[in-house]
Amino acid sequence: MSFFKGQEIYSIDNKGRVNVPAKMRKTLSPDANDTFVLTRGSDRCIAAYPLNAWKQHEARFAALDQNDPASRYLLRTVLSWCEEAEIDAQQRISLSKRYTDFADIEGKVLIVGMIDHIEFWNPDEFERYMQSSDAPYEQIAAAVMKR
Repeated sequence: MSFFKGQEIYSIDNKGRVNVPAKMRKTLSPDANDTFVLTRGSDRCIAAYPLNAWKQHEARFAALDQNDPASRYLLRTVLSWCEEAEIDAQQRISLSKRYTDFADIEGKVLIVGMIDHIEFWNPDEFERYMQSSDAPYEQIAAAVMKR
């Protein structure tokens, strides 16, 4: 499985094409077939899962009880936003207007590694998100890592 980390800022062209950072492409599993499944991420970003990692999420989704309203809502939201995107010969993927509008991405895009996927952010929105916590990083890290 891929393990994505770090961040990079890249330009996005007027057709929504953005390079996938070389350090992130290097960790991409051959089982992904140079394909990402894009979906709406949390916190106004675009989540891009390598195809092989996405298949693991599909198995989890298939196990949800579709008679449960919360499960249905999650499935409809996540799956209705899904699109496959292949890395092209110039090492780019295309983000449709629907995605760039949702994440308010224009001109520059921040790409963040998130272990099993990457996220595409408006750099200013990411900065606002990072500053939005009421608790300091050290306190959050201590609480989360105790779990």
